[in-house]
Amino acid sequence: MNSVRGLLAASVISVQNSCFIYPACQKCFSRLILDSGRFNCLKCGCTGEAKDASYRYRLSLKIADTNDLFDITVFGSCLDPFFGVTAENLQRCIQDFNQLAGETNIDASPGALVQAVETCFIGKRFIFGV
Repeated sequence: MNSVRGLLAASVISVQNSCFIYPACQKCFSRLILDSGRFNCLKCGCTGEAKDASYRYRLSLKIADTNDLFDITVFGSCLDPFFGVTAENLQRCIQDFNQLAGETNIDASPGALVQAVETCFIGKRFIFGV
C-alpha cells in the first residue's frame, strides 16, 4: 500500500450517495450492524443496545483536479462545520423528521437534505488530504 500523503486541490463534480451518516463503532469506526434493538461490530466484536449506537459522517464524492477524476470518501467530524451539527445530532433530526413525515425507512435522508448537500459541495473547490 502506498503511504505517500499529500494535499489535492480539486472541485466536487458529484455527491455519490444520499446517506451521509452511518452507525459507527466507537472503538474501530467500522459500520455497525443494527438488528433487533442491538448493534454489533463485525470488525472488532463490540456489541450494545441500538439506541446507544453513535453515528459518524461519511460523504462519498467524485472530484476533479486539472487532469484527473477521483472518487474519495470524507469521514468524521471534519464535516461538522459543513452540516452545522454533529453526525449524532443530524441523525436525530433525520429520524424525527422521517417519523413526522410517516417515512418507513427512519434512516433515509430527506430529499431537501440531499439537495442542500449537493448545493453546498458540487462545483466548489476544496483542498483534500489524501
